[in-house]
Amino acid sequence: MAKADRYSIVERLRDGSAFEIRALRPGDRDDMLAAIGRTSAQSLQRRFFVPKRGFSENEVSFFMNIDFENHVALVAQLEEDGRPVIVGGGRYVLVQPTKAELAFMVIDAYQGKGVGSALLRHLLALARAAGLEELKAEVLPENTAMLGMLSAFGFHAAPAQDARVRNLIMRFS
Repeated sequence: MAKADRYSIVERLRDGSAFEIRALRPGDRDDMLAAIGRTSAQSLQRRFFVPKRGFSENEVSFFMNIDFENHVALVAQLEEDGRPVIVGGGRYVLVQPTKAELAFMVIDAYQGKGVGSALLRHLLALARAAGLEELKAEVLPENTAMLGMLSAFGFHAAPAQDARVRNLIMRFS
């Protein structure tokens, strides 16, 4: 398997169109911000759990400064009007040496087309290759698509510290 910081693979949307899953790069800042700008307020709230339309410089720095050991981030990129655009991203961040939290966002126009599933599949492969033992995701109860996708990949419900979210865990054996 390719090292996480050089990860790149071509996938297919449900309609057969090609897109790339690849490592987030430092030069992706503007494209990531553009993707966030194309994402609905509802989708952003489902990802960040609060209304969100902008990000502080510290937040942008956290999302963009990836070491590919403690913080691994992939993006989904495809061609629109002859130019590459980022349409989604997923990441995991270590919270303990063998445990990480997982998060995703796909712009609305590409939700339900297989982008999130592809990102998850590749993040799971990278987590396994890195020797992680557990991935955790916190999801709002109304985000049924994400809950269904995680469940389909083998995540199961676990107790949550916050009653307003669903906690899902995958343990690698």
